[in-house]
Amino acid sequence: MLVDAQVHLWSTHDPARGPTHLAVPPTVADTLAALDSAGVDRAVLVPPSWEGDRNDVVLAAARQHPDRFAVMGRIPLPDPLSARLLPSWRESGMLGVRVTLHREPWLGAFDRGELAWFWAALEAADLPVMVYAPGRSLVPVAREHPDLRLIVDHLALPVEKSAPEVFDDLPDLLALAAFPRVSVKATALPCHSREPYPFRDLHVALRLVVDAFGPDRVFWGSDRTRLPCSYVDGLSYLAEALPHLDDRDLGRITGGAVLDALGWNLWIS
Repeated sequence: MLVDAQVHLWSTHDPARGPTHLAVPPTVADTLAALDSAGVDRAVLVPPSWEGDRNDVVLAAARQHPDRFAVMGRIPLPDPLSARLLPSWRESGMLGVRVTLHREPWLGAFDRGELAWFWAALEAADLPVMVYAPGRSLVPVAREHPDLRLIVDHLALPVEKSAPEVFDDLPDLLALAAFPRVSVKATALPCHSREPYPFRDLHVALRLVVDAFGPDRVFWGSDRTRLPCSYVDGLSYLAEALPHLDDRDLGRITGGAVLDALGWNLWIS
């Protein structure tokens, strides 16, 4: 089974969206057509950062197509009262939480240590959390919360940079491999390539990540609304980047591992 670990849906155009994503909000039908074009069975839906803490669009899509979509929802941050939402989070139809720490007010709250309540509440609720925090080390979080199911988005690569300088902070990411509850999303990587398919300037870094974390803790995803290539190419380059992997290990990266990490198998009969 092929599973895309990150696909955005949103409802209306917002100038805060910036230039990196599609100007027109993607539809559910367009998204399903893209998945079908590459033989992708399922996708993890996440609201983009400019939607604030809205989850209605992605939840509606997942309710309409529960065999294709699941949700990692956003939560009001940095409000500590949000901790009350987490024990019943799955009952609302979401498998876990997704936060982005590259913009205010979340970035400042993280830098000031104001999110300790959040990590602790996630750990207590045994909820996975996807975190995008480029330029910030998550090692202290992983060390202080050893049972936290932490998933690092986009290999923590800065949106605005390309290979090779985009990998300058890769040692910080690789340091997280020492914590067995930490996984990474190899998502949106073609966005950082200066080369055409198969994006050879990404291969060495991706192999280092897979070798450090292992195929059970690396999840492929497209972030398709900002891909500079076709959706099919955004998946198929992995086989050329990781030729040393057998079918089992490549299959874990392209679907099996994220299903297990999010417990999605328990939600689909």
